[in-house]
Amino acid sequence: MGMKLPVSTEWLLHCATSLAQLEPGTTASAAQLAQYFDLPAPYLAKQLQALVRAGLLSATTGPRGGFRLARPAREITLLQIVEAVDGGASPYECREIRQQGRGGLPAEECREPCILAVKMAEAHEAWRASLAATSLAGLVAELPEWAPERTRRRLVG
Repeated sequence: MGMKLPVSTEWLLHCATSLAQLEPGTTASAAQLAQYFDLPAPYLAKQLQALVRAGLLSATTGPRGGFRLARPAREITLLQIVEAVDGGASPYECREIRQQGRGGLPAEECREPCILAVKMAEAHEAWRASLAATSLAGLVAELPEWAPERTRRRLVG
């Protein structure tokens, strides 16, 4: 859709999906996740805090500390993760250029929202609905059956 999400969105979607594949009660540290995906650990740790603040991950400190899902994987959606990173604002901003320039319409002709703004808002809602309809549990169920075991072995050993 041409909208630009922060680079950390990809990181956090993958990290949350990986955590959803761990055995219940198992945590993975920021360092383990960073190593698994070859990402900068301090920056990833900072980004993971956005998911903690949103109530999607819980973090424990100490030598055995790390991150795990804060609620069941079926209750965490891709939309929640994306919006925790990026907020929920629409990427399209209508600046009412239909009232400007040689083609400018008088204000009384513009009481209804611009049809383009309406269509862009509908598209954004469809995008959000699609992400909201996908839970981490649903996503993990679509992975190849060998994937979770491999993730567990390589992520937390």
